[in-house]
Amino acid sequence: MKIAINFRRFCQDESGATGIEYGLIAAGIAVVLIAVINGIGAKLNTKFSSINTQLR
Repeated sequence: MKIAINFRRFCQDESGATGIEYGLIAAGIAVVLIAVINGIGAKLNTKFSSINTQLR
């Protein structure tokens, strides 16, 4: 009986939801930043390769 009451309170408690939401937002921002930095890195690599070829 006491376990059922504690489980019911646990299911109704939404205090941790905000922390999880902030964590998901931070993870989404991290994924976007990684994608952008990866794209910039590829463009820089191409540019430096072009400059290196022109200098030879």
